Amino acid sequence: MKFSANLGFLWTDRTLPDAIRAAHGAGYDAVECHWPYDTPADQTLAALQDTGMRMLGLNTRRGNIAIGENGLSALPGREAEARAAIDEALNYARATGTGGVHVMAGNSSGPRARAAFVANLRYACQQAHEIMILIEPLNPYNAPGYFLNSTGLAADIIREVGEANLRLMFDCYHVQIIEGDVTRRIEALLPLIGHIQIASVPDRGKPDHGELDYGYVLQQVTRLGWPHPIGAEYMPGQDRDMGWLALFRQPAKEPDDE
Repeated sequence: MKFSANLGFLWTDRTLPDAIRAAHGAGYDAVECHWPYDTPADQTLAALQDTGMRMLGLNTRRGNIAIGENGLSALPGREAEARAAIDEALNYARATGTGGVHVMAGNSSGPRARAAFVANLRYACQQAHEIMILIEPLNPYNAPGYFLNSTGLAADIIREVGEANLRLMFDCYHVQIIEGDVTRRIEALLPLIGHIQIASVPDRGKPDHGELDYGYVLQQVTRLGWPHPIGAEYMPGQDRDMGWLALFRQPAKEPDDE
């Protein structure tokens, strides 16, 4: 099992290039981030090349965070801003060899919001043939009012958009809070999933405690043949210990191994 460090939460006291180097030193196989745009792309690329790491994903901008915006692509009438954010993200991804862009929907609801989201996702996919476009359901506690609020809605939209490079970002933390039944949902949605992330529930800390047994979840993911790094998108708080990483790298024991 391989793991990707989400630098939106890990090593946030460092510059992005230094956080990439820290993730490499801690034993991660790849990195991902939220909004890297304050760091010139050439500096990010240099750190990736120095460490041999790959950036798996980054997000489009949220919009005006001072008023609580959390994405633009499902906001009717904001298409020009949404597509500018998509273009910016794709350009940064190309410059750094990043494999995926998470297009953030924003806080909205209703058929007009859905139509805007579908149209903007089609735009993103058609501009990004070599890059995976990701959408992610967010739970109502961390992201109240967010348009994309279930895996079922995400699956429907992926099928409606109908583009081969549009995929679901399956964040086990969000899915457990929204609807539960995580391992069955992973299995059912596997053909649509482009990335999997983990964190403990409900505190979003290290994935070694809480409601979800990630020893079991990751065993099932392995059984399904998932070949890609799992995104560690958790808040470390004061505990920077990475012991869980070595533990989850070990092959899971079958019941008759005892």
